[in-house]
Amino acid sequence: MKKDKEKVLDEVWTEDRVRAFLDVQPKAGENADFHKLLKAYQSMRADDFALFLDMFLDAQGDINAADGEGRTVLSYVKEHRKSGKFAEVLQQRGAQ
Repeated sequence: MKKDKEKVLDEVWTEDRVRAFLDVQPKAGENADFHKLLKAYQSMRADDFALFLDMFLDAQGDINAADGEGRTVLSYVKEHRKSGKFAEVLQQRGAQ
């Protein structure tokens, strides 16, 4: 049996690396802003996610963008037990 890779927790995120998530492209038919927010949430630590949100909003991104079921990233974030800081930074920037 193959050993699982260890999760890297102290990985350095430069501003350029965070900014690169503004260019993430969705699958056909998926809301681009929702896709960018979700991928950033899934990939970043809370402080890096906060920086991304500032860049995202400066680029006129929709922080309340929804998926095909009408759910926002904040609604997904609130379902996760250890996501309090993520929900906080989303709400501080106008997410509903």
